[in-house]
Amino acid sequence: MFIDKAKIFIKGGKGGNGAISFRREKYVAAGGPDGGDGGKGSDIVFAPDDSLSTLIDFRYKKKYIAPDGEPGGAKRCFGKSMEPTVIKVPRGTVVKDAQTGRVLADVSDEPVTVARGGKGGKGNAHFATPTRQIPRFAKPGFPGEKFDVTLELKLLADVGLVGFPNVGKSSLISVVSAAKPEIANYHFTTITPVLGVVKRGEKSFVMADIPGLIEGASEGVGLGHEFLRHVERCRLIVHVVDVSGIEGRDPKEDFEKINHELANFSEELAERPQIVAANKCDLASEEQIADFQKFIEDRGYPFFKISAATTMGTDALIDAVMAKLDTLPPVKRYEAQQLTLEELAAMDEQKHSFTVTKQDGVYIVDAEWLAPILSVVNMEDYESLQYFQRVLRSSGIIDELERQGIQEDDLVSIFDFEFNYVR
Repeated sequence: MFIDKAKIFIKGGKGGNGAISFRREKYVAAGGPDGGDGGKGSDIVFAPDDSLSTLIDFRYKKKYIAPDGEPGGAKRCFGKSMEPTVIKVPRGTVVKDAQTGRVLADVSDEPVTVARGGKGGKGNAHFATPTRQIPRFAKPGFPGEKFDVTLELKLLADVGLVGFPNVGKSSLISVVSAAKPEIANYHFTTITPVLGVVKRGEKSFVMADIPGLIEGASEGVGLGHEFLRHVERCRLIVHVVDVSGIEGRDPKEDFEKINHELANFSEELAERPQIVAANKCDLASEEQIADFQKFIEDRGYPFFKISAATTMGTDALIDAVMAKLDTLPPVKRYEAQQLTLEELAAMDEQKHSFTVTKQDGVYIVDAEWLAPILSVVNMEDYESLQYFQRVLRSSGIIDELERQGIQEDDLVSIFDFEFNYVR
């Protein structure tokens, strides 16, 4: 089954927590802090794999959570950093943020890191000072990045064959390349894109047979609308038209309708260079061919008479395609889009967001990011509590408590930790 779009959840590994440890050896009564740093969490990396041609695997596994870094240990032992978690996808897959549509990666050449693992937290050995010689706290590991992402497979082809169903696109690619698509005299014989390599001497290019489009395809009508994205990368479009009108359609109207659908789908496609291949010339009259040729050339498009069934004119068409490709830029690559200042501000605000509510005289603080900090704070140690107080002050939680009118000795609850407020 050809699946070219999928939605999954990815999450980089959390960094390991820093260790709280003190050197204790024979004849060393107070050796000082020696807690090591936590290891880095695993990155989520997308890598191209030429043995894959579909995203079908992602219909069955939709969550990819990378392993966390190991916590630090005693004697300044650092926790182990995790190796990257590699997700293999077909070459040409574009990874987008599902919420914003922002391009995160184009997996067409090299492996790309999309969700970074969190850094490890620092052990208590880092926090010793001349006035604080026994720090009983450490830093937690940082959380890894997480995204809901959409995967879109956009074929890496130099030339895209477009046109109405049953105009002979499959026949054309079968005679100019080694591709062997299904060919029959009915509509929608091709229901998945087919790639073929066309060779001329030492030169070659990749041609894609896109399933037949119909009027309204860009708005979701018919079978072909799902495959318009595969034309987006193509450097050149070969527009195949049934010039014979054997099925009762007007080739001029067919040409205009397909170009209208391409323009509706993407302004870039409307400006993409085109070569028009008038197919089934062996079934058309000279008057039909001459009339359609004048119609096309008046619009500035190169025109070629072909018959894919008999291979007439196909060599001249391919030679023209080769010559045109030499003048065009490489296959389109999508650049990762940077976060805007507004998005960065929103993420930073969300990262340290919290709510304070008062219930039955108790001030309840809800802040998810405080949980790992609480896990490494020693509530029986004065300096550790001072560290925690600085976190509450710098994050604005204490300011919010005071704004809501908290008084001396009022009870504050943060997860399973409760304390009386002291000014």
